[in-house]
Amino acid sequence: MDESPFLKLKRWQWWLLVAINIFFLIAGQAAAVLLGRFYYDKGGNSKWMATLVQTAGFPVLCIPWFLLHPSRQASTSSTSPSIKTLALLYFVLGVLVAGDNMLYSVGLLYLSASTYSLICATQLAFNAVFSYFLNSQKFTALILNSVVILSLSAALIAVNDDSDGPSGVPKGKFLIGFLCTLGASALYSLLLSFMQLSFQKVLKKETFSVVLEMQIYTSVVASCLSTIGLFASGEWKSLQHEMEVFGTGRVSYVLTLVWTAITWQVMCCWCCGVDFCCVISLLQCNQHSVFGCHPTSCTGSFP
Repeated sequence: MDESPFLKLKRWQWWLLVAINIFFLIAGQAAAVLLGRFYYDKGGNSKWMATLVQTAGFPVLCIPWFLLHPSRQASTSSTSPSIKTLALLYFVLGVLVAGDNMLYSVGLLYLSASTYSLICATQLAFNAVFSYFLNSQKFTALILNSVVILSLSAALIAVNDDSDGPSGVPKGKFLIGFLCTLGASALYSLLLSFMQLSFQKVLKKETFSVVLEMQIYTSVVASCLSTIGLFASGEWKSLQHEMEVFGTGRVSYVLTLVWTAITWQVMCCWCCGVDFCCVISLLQCNQHSVFGCHPTSCTGSFP
């Protein structure tokens, strides 16, 4: 495995870099979720469009990727997997990302931003299980305590008749939103464990540029699948009407989608930065990911 250059930083520099990355990561996550909720509140109703914008901003990541991309000599290392292996890996991960994005889009449609975020926090419990079996991650008292508290919080939402949700959403659809968000949290945890496994067994190197590369290629696959779903479902026919009746105008409709897409991907850069600054285990990183990183935006690897 390639050693992270962040290990050479002094202790105060390391903490400063971690603090900066975490701040922007959480700010980006909050902005992206609120923009997604704003889209639905103002008249947006396309679940496939909400799914597409979560990965469609991947070209933004090409800027740091080109700046950090290793030299031709380093990139042709004998330990590098074949093109077919990489293509299959990124395709499978992209399919999982697209499915996970759709579940989250349905969840956000029927839940308020606060309820949605709290249910997403149950990801930590799934992280503990999957990383224990797939990544040989050990449990600690702190991890177990966090799992219990967050799981109980989500359980209280499920049984609470007065749980907060968007106005006009019946209880049946609220339950659908709850189950979709819970299922998406579980799927994302499984996805992270698979990604960690792929870094260890297939890619066999953990550098910032490789993480960005995985994020870009899986986002390309997920975006293509989301676009196919948008046209296959027929939702594309209602986009023009959606734009015309959008509560804050047509320009606002376009800007909402554009900035939602950009926010997810820019936030991903900070998420990857946190991952490599910390140089910590998969499960420990997922603990801060629960509070600040979207399921489809963090593909970092952790030694």
